[in-house]
Amino acid sequence: MSAAPQREPSTFVISITPFDASLRLDEGALRAHYARLAASGIGAYVGGAGSGEGYTLSAAERRRVLEIAAEELKGKVPVRAMGVEPRTPQEMIEFASLVAEVGLDAMQVYSLDMGHGFGPNRAEMLAYYEAVLGSGDLPVVISTHQSVGYFLPTDMLVALTQRFPRVIGINCTSPDITYLEALATGLPEHVTLHVGGPMQALTALALGASGYLSSDANVAPQLAMEVVNAWGAGAYATSHAAFATLIRLFAVLSHGGGISATKCILSGLGLPGGLPRPPRLPISDPAAAQRLIAAVRTLEIPELQGSFAGATA
Repeated sequence: MSAAPQREPSTFVISITPFDASLRLDEGALRAHYARLAASGIGAYVGGAGSGEGYTLSAAERRRVLEIAAEELKGKVPVRAMGVEPRTPQEMIEFASLVAEVGLDAMQVYSLDMGHGFGPNRAEMLAYYEAVLGSGDLPVVISTHQSVGYFLPTDMLVALTQRFPRVIGINCTSPDITYLEALATGLPEHVTLHVGGPMQALTALALGASGYLSSDANVAPQLAMEVVNAWGAGAYATSHAAFATLIRLFAVLSHGGGISATKCILSGLGLPGGLPRPPRLPISDPAAAQRLIAAVRTLEIPELQGSFAGATA
C-alpha cells in the first residue's frame, strides 16, 4: 500500500462580515473580529459568498473588506480573498486584479456559475480556467464546490496545477469521499488540499489532505486550530477530542440558523459579530438566542468561558 502524501496540516476560517444596526458595513467590528482571528493563528478567507455574505456587498464595501483584511491580518496569518461565484471569466479576472492591488496573499477561484441551472461542459470549464489562470500572477486556490451544481473532473484539476504554477491549492466541498481521495493522491504534494466544512476534517487529514475550512471557527478559532495542530504533533487523542467539540458546535450553528446563529452567539457573548444583512434575517426571539448561547456554553470551549459571565441576548 502506497503512503499517503504528507501535507502540512492547516485550517482556514471563512470569515463573517459584520453589519451594524443600520445594516452598514461595521468596520470597527470587522477589525476587532480580524484581530481575534489573528490572535488564534488561524488562516482567513475574507469576503466569501456564504459566511462572508459576499453577495450583499457593494463594490466599495468589497474593497473595504479586503483593505481592512490586509491591514489587520497580512503578515500575521495567511489571508486570502474568497469572493463569490462568477457568471463570466471577466468577473473573476477583475476580482483578481482588485485582490492583487489590495495586496492579500492569495485568492480563491470559484467555479463558473452559468446561471439558470446550467453547468459548463468540459471545454467550457477549460476555457474559463485558461482565461482566469492565464491572467495575472497572484497565487490562487481553485474551488470545486457543490454550490454550482457540478464538480470539476479530478484529472482536470491535476492538469491545471501542473500547467499553472500560480495554483497553490484546491478547496474541495463534496460529500463524495472517493472524489476527495482521488485529489489527495493525485495532486502534487506542494498543492494544498482543504475540505469545506469540519465534517470531513479528520478523514481529509488521514488521506493526506492539508485540512479543512470552516465557518464555525468564527466562534471558536482556537478550537479549530487545535484539531490540526494536535494532529500535526501526533497528539491524536487531543485532536479527536477537539474535533468532537467542533462538530457539536457545528451542529448548534447549523440547526440554529447558520450565519444568523453565528452572529447571534458572538454578539450575545460580547464578541464582534454584528448583524446579518438581508436576505438573511437576525434571530430576534430572545428565548431562541438564549437557547443558542446555552447550547454553546454546555460545550465548555475554553476560549469562550470568560465571555459567558456577561452573556446577553
